[in-house]
Amino acid sequence: MHSAATPGLTFRDATDADVDALVVLIESAYRGDASRAGWTTEADILEGQRTDPEGVLAVIKSADSRLLTVERDGLVVACCQLEHRGDHAYFGMFAVSPTLQGEGLGKTVIAEAERQARAAWGISEMHMTVISVREDLIAWYERRGYRRTGQMSPFPYGDERFGIPQRADLQFELLIKKLG
Repeated sequence: MHSAATPGLTFRDATDADVDALVVLIESAYRGDASRAGWTTEADILEGQRTDPEGVLAVIKSADSRLLTVERDGLVVACCQLEHRGDHAYFGMFAVSPTLQGEGLGKTVIAEAERQARAAWGISEMHMTVISVREDLIAWYERRGYRRTGQMSPFPYGDERFGIPQRADLQFELLIKKLG
């Protein structure tokens, strides 16, 4: 689906054929030296992987989830998970190519994700969890209308599928946005 407001971008649901490209995108946005080209890096707080092919494929295959994939000129440049959870949708697995961060692509993707979640499921809220020490990232979401709830959940220490923590104070904070 093309959008008039975003020439050159195509939004579509991921397929099995996208798994490898999506893993590379997600890893590049958050982990390792490549992630330092953008501002969303977690390289200073987490080492190891952010996701793996099995995790991406599970989102693609889930009946309640979509992995919205964004292409520009035939290349995957962004993605996000949308999961229907009753009266709200969960927004996760959000990644923008580090070399394109700061150009407004993330704003466009999150706005389209919210629009699609409302249209597909009739929900009125979007939920997400963010590592609570990521103040810059949380501030970015707050500028998009998300609010901090103070509701925390533990980081999965010891489960290297989610990375190897470099500090002992990691936890997730729930952010919520009412969708109009």
